[in-house]
Amino acid sequence: MDFTKMQGAGNDFILIDNRDGRFPETLCPRIAKQLCRRRFSVGADGMMFVERPRENGDYRMVFYNSDGSPGEMCGNGARCVARYGYEHGLAGETQNIETTAGLVRGRRIDEERYRIRLNDVSVMKLGVKPETEAGAEDGVIFCDYVELGNPGIPHAVVEVPGREMLAPESLRKTAEAIRHSPAFPRGANVNFYFAGDDGTVEELTFERGVEDFTYACGTGTGSVAAVLTKRGRIGEGTVRFHMPGGFLDIEVCKDRQTDKITDLYLTGSAVIVAEGTAIF
Repeated sequence: MDFTKMQGAGNDFILIDNRDGRFPETLCPRIAKQLCRRRFSVGADGMMFVERPRENGDYRMVFYNSDGSPGEMCGNGARCVARYGYEHGLAGETQNIETTAGLVRGRRIDEERYRIRLNDVSVMKLGVKPETEAGAEDGVIFCDYVELGNPGIPHAVVEVPGREMLAPESLRKTAEAIRHSPAFPRGANVNFYFAGDDGTVEELTFERGVEDFTYACGTGTGSVAAVLTKRGRIGEGTVRFHMPGGFLDIEVCKDRQTDKITDLYLTGSAVIVAEGTAIF
C-alpha cells in the first residue's frame, strides 16, 4: 500500500488515501497497529486514513493511535492532512476537514506551515482530583480536565512548578496513573506544562493510545491554552508553546461580553518525511 509519512513538531503520522474504500473500517485498526510499530515497520505516533466526505467537508480524516485504538481527532495530524489535502488537490488553501470530533477548518500559511481551527471546548472542569495512588505519592493532587469537540478529545492538564520537572523519567509514573484514572472513564491524554514569565509555555504530553510521551500534541496544546485563559493567566492573542519536537502557536479568541473562548487556532509546521510503499 502507498503511504505518506509526515510530522508536525515531531508528532509523526502515516497517511493512507482510502477514498476508494479499499480498506474497510474493520481492517484499519490492524493496519495502524502494524505500520506504526517502530523499528519493525514504518513507525509513527498515529495513522490517518483520508476518506470521502460524508457531509459538507472536502474530505474526511479517520485517525488511529499507534496501538490501533481510534482517536476522535488529532491537532498536529489535522495540520499534516491539510497539507496533504492541498498538495493532492482535495481542497484549496482553505479547507473543511471532517473528523469524528466534528468539522475542522484548515488553512495554508506557506509551503510548510498550516493553521487549523481546533474543535470547540465542550467540557472544562477545573481542580479535578484524579483517583490515583501515584498522583498522591508524586504530589500531583489536582489537575484540570478539558475536552475538545463532540465526542470530546479528553485531556488532563497538569501544571508543574519548574521547567526542570518536565522530564519523562520523573513524570512517567504520574502520567500513567492519571491517564488510567477512574476519574476519566475514556482515559485521558496528560499534558504537563510550565508557564514562564516571558509569556511562553513549555509542555510535555503523555498520549493515550501511544502510551508514551510524544514530541508534541496539538489538541493538548489547545487544552492547556484554554485552561490558562480560563484561569486568567493569558489573554486573547497568540501564545508560543515549546515542546520536545519544536514549537506550536495557539491563538485564543474570546467573546468580549461573555468572556467565553470562541476559537482556538493551532499553527505550526507540517513536514513530509517520506513517501513509499508499505507491506501489510
